[in-house]
Amino acid sequence: MQFSIYGFTLITGLPANVLAFYTFLQKIRQRSTPIDVLLLSLTISDLIFLFFLPFRMVEAANMKWTLPYFLCPLSGFIFYSTIYNSTFHLTAISVERYLGVAFPIKYKLKCNPRNAVIASVIFWVISMVHCSIVYIMQYHDHSNPNFTDPSKRNTCYEEFSTEQLKILLPVRLELFAVLFVTPFLICCFCYIKFIHILSNLPNINAKKRYRAIGMALGTLLVFIICFMPYNISHVVGYVGNYSPDWRVYALLTSTFNACLDPFIFYFSSSALRGTFKNVFQELSRRLHMPCCRSPLYCPLLNCSSTEEKTQSTTDSSL
Repeated sequence: MQFSIYGFTLITGLPANVLAFYTFLQKIRQRSTPIDVLLLSLTISDLIFLFFLPFRMVEAANMKWTLPYFLCPLSGFIFYSTIYNSTFHLTAISVERYLGVAFPIKYKLKCNPRNAVIASVIFWVISMVHCSIVYIMQYHDHSNPNFTDPSKRNTCYEEFSTEQLKILLPVRLELFAVLFVTPFLICCFCYIKFIHILSNLPNINAKKRYRAIGMALGTLLVFIICFMPYNISHVVGYVGNYSPDWRVYALLTSTFNACLDPFIFYFSSSALRGTFKNVFQELSRRLHMPCCRSPLYCPLLNCSSTEEKTQSTTDSSL
């Protein structure tokens, strides 16, 4: 199951995020806004996550860690850092959206892409500093005679000694409070107010209103479906003074975030909607081109009859 979910996330998330990265990069080069900067930073975070996802797929396929062991803490560090980095960026986007509709004049006067760049850097630093606990745990307790050398293990970030849990469990509780609950509450406040304001605006286009509400609800669902199960395991582990075995399965929902983010971007960025539309139109055009070029496909799609009608019309006009 783990391999299938990782594979689905990689297959769907990689092309969508590549398109999003290209779109936001081009938009920033032309005329950047704080939202564009945050979306680009979040897309980069998702792409880094997807780049390291194959390491997890190899582990899931072999049911144990068979890669060089230095990749274990590295992949775990990137894995968890990008997940929590996403919560910060999604929250910042919700704040931007709320300020844009609640205080439109002040927002336009004071919004500056540079502030979004600074915020993105801060988000990256905070998430990476917190998730450095992965490195600490993997190489902690060397003085213990019962400590197994990391390079001789066949598991990755799953087995912990009592001494390690004394450090790890409080840190996980802090991750739950600081990197999940706080951003989630801010996001809820901003999007509830955002939806309330949009619902009371009489002159806004209905299509734009529904699209904006869909983006807000989609973001809240990502928090609930993707981030909440894994973060609840932190609380359960702290209360029970152990590391729950089901954390592995709770973490699977967090991987979906990488393929769901571009669809949230779709609601919040007209540029990305245009890119997706152009790509789908081009794919549709290319799928029909072989038929009209090769007579072998004509009996299947009636291309021959279409060409004959076109030829007869041309002849009659001549």
